[in-house]
Amino acid sequence: MSTTPHDAAPQAGPVFFDRRELDAVLRVYGRMVAQGEWRDYAVVGHRDFAEFAVFRRSGDAPAYRIEKRPALQNRQGQWAVIGEGGQILRRGRDLAQVLRIFDGRRFQVVD
Repeated sequence: MSTTPHDAAPQAGPVFFDRRELDAVLRVYGRMVAQGEWRDYAVVGHRDFAEFAVFRRSGDAPAYRIEKRPALQNRQGQWAVIGEGGQILRRGRDLAQVLRIFDGRRFQVVD
């Protein structure tokens, strides 16, 4: 029996963020909490991807999800920021570049 690339063994376990990746995400999270935009977060490791979800209020649906999908690294990139409606706001291979979507004036609180 021959093996093809599609017959690859399944991953040994769930996908997670490493310390450097989580540090970058938590820096953005801390900045947004300080601005009063975000209040809570959840981190989940799934079989094929890891997810960092941020919430405006506890109990709400996630305002944004930051996903790591290693299987997409050589295609459109393993990192994605997904909005409230499920739309992909930014995707790429470099986490820092993808997280730059949260830089800018449009996320500042206006009185």
